[in-house]
Amino acid sequence: MALSKKETIEYEIRGEFKTILKRIRLFILEDNVEVSTSHRVESFMCDADVSAESDELKALAGALWTDEIKKSYEASKL
Repeated sequence: MALSKKETIEYEIRGEFKTILKRIRLFILEDNVEVSTSHRVESFMCDADVSAESDELKALAGALWTDEIKKSYEASKL
């Protein structure tokens, strides 16, 4: 009976301001058979500091969060 864990990360883009949702799933395996799973979601708005995040998330943010998107988001907060 060997327990192990596996983690996967998925990204989803939502809404007008290209909010990035990062879904982290954790699988607990017993002899390579899933016995438990859990997940958590982190969200990043276009004004977020993603410098400490993965290269994949930074690339998504760089491609999606244009100056136009950022200005539009700032204007919506007024």
